[in-house]
Amino acid sequence: MSISITTPEVQTRDHRLGTVADFHGAASRILELSNERKLGGNPRRFSQCSDCSQRLCEGQLYIIRGAAVVVHSPIGCCSPEIMQINSRVFGKIRGLEPNDVHVICSNISVKDTVYGGLEKLRIAIDEAKRRFNPTAIFIQSSCAAGIVGDDIESVADEKQDEYGIPIIPTYCEGFKSKTWASGFDASFHGILRKVVKPCRKRDENLVNVINFYGVDTFSPLLAKLNLKTNLILPHSTVEQLTYLSEALCTTQICETLGTYVCAALEEKFGVIQLKSNSPYGRNWTDEWIRALAKVSRREELGEEVIAKEHARIKDEFEKIRSELVGKKAYIFAGDSFSHIFAVLMHEFGLEVCGITSLHHDQVRDSSAEELNTLKQMIDEIGDVPNMTICNKQPFLMTKILKKYDVDILVSRHFNTGVVGTELGIPSLNVADPNSIMGYDGLLHFGRLVLKTIRAKNFYRTIGEHAKLPYSKWWIENPNPYHFGN
Repeated sequence: MSISITTPEVQTRDHRLGTVADFHGAASRILELSNERKLGGNPRRFSQCSDCSQRLCEGQLYIIRGAAVVVHSPIGCCSPEIMQINSRVFGKIRGLEPNDVHVICSNISVKDTVYGGLEKLRIAIDEAKRRFNPTAIFIQSSCAAGIVGDDIESVADEKQDEYGIPIIPTYCEGFKSKTWASGFDASFHGILRKVVKPCRKRDENLVNVINFYGVDTFSPLLAKLNLKTNLILPHSTVEQLTYLSEALCTTQICETLGTYVCAALEEKFGVIQLKSNSPYGRNWTDEWIRALAKVSRREELGEEVIAKEHARIKDEFEKIRSELVGKKAYIFAGDSFSHIFAVLMHEFGLEVCGITSLHHDQVRDSSAEELNTLKQMIDEIGDVPNMTICNKQPFLMTKILKKYDVDILVSRHFNTGVVGTELGIPSLNVADPNSIMGYDGLLHFGRLVLKTIRAKNFYRTIGEHAKLPYSKWWIENPNPYHFGN
């Protein structure tokens, strides 16, 4: 799939990748239909909740050090408070100096959505430059700006000429895509288009790592291969982004997050996209290290690292596994992370009773089969007969979970674990996916699962007293998929 970084907008995942958020069947059936791009055509008739591409985009852009963000929206679509907390808390975890987010909202009104809000956008850009003196300014579009059709591009070019710094529009209007992960692509597309410069000199020891907030578990592992880590995006500086093109290769913590930017860096700037699963569990981490060792010509060292790490974690891994083997788990997470959690659960001997993915990309920006996490999961653990694609929807998840007698629910996104907790199911929300990456992360994940299951009486008590907000009709309805899916 050819990638263009010259167009103002990246095509949404709905169109580019055939992304769907409504389906139920065996994992193998989903894979089969995806290979023919035949999923879809059965939209949900009722939606209890969703998320927004703009919010995913803001999570990427707000914590770029040295940059400012102008949100071209009504004030209600600008929410820097949680990002301010993330910037300080997670920055401290990584040993960085406290850094405030630099965000200004153009605060367009009802009148502006009729007559246009470009003058307010100009004022907001001027204020961002005056107040923060940034080395780059990102403009984040919104539903209101997109509906009125404001020519953000022309204002960005005008102000870029005036101030001599990159001014980067990112088109992440929520109404354009049913897949909020399109917001990831919008942020990276803007960076690739207006920030990244051609390579001056390749650094054969540098690896770009597209990751989330949280602890840095990549650098210690890469150091064992004598490689340096360039962590992207949270907490990156504008200079780091400018020279993404100079790394040897790019890898990601999650294929949903990173495959677009990884594929674009390879196609447009010659930075190798690492063709391997993200490093979770022993087998996938082994494959990841071997892939890194191959592109960096360190094959012998890679095998030494794998052998030493296996020996180092063996005793604790076997101890944890002996307590978890035979337990039953349900997984509720994003597209790639649902597959990752399934592999981790299988490694500890748990039975994966079912999976709910928040969306599913039928194809990927790279044709490499190694990056097809659904296929790789099936190859690793076998078929999963009960797999639902569902963008959160607590009303549906409550019904699904009631069908299974599981020992633990593992989720990834905020507010998803509460669905299991209300039903008395021990529920683990992995807020920091960085922390469960690699060999040490495998042990950390096992400890978290064990700790959660041991607290089953606590969760059972909550379940006995929690009152579900649904009608008697819905609670007794035997078909969880009454409203589609």
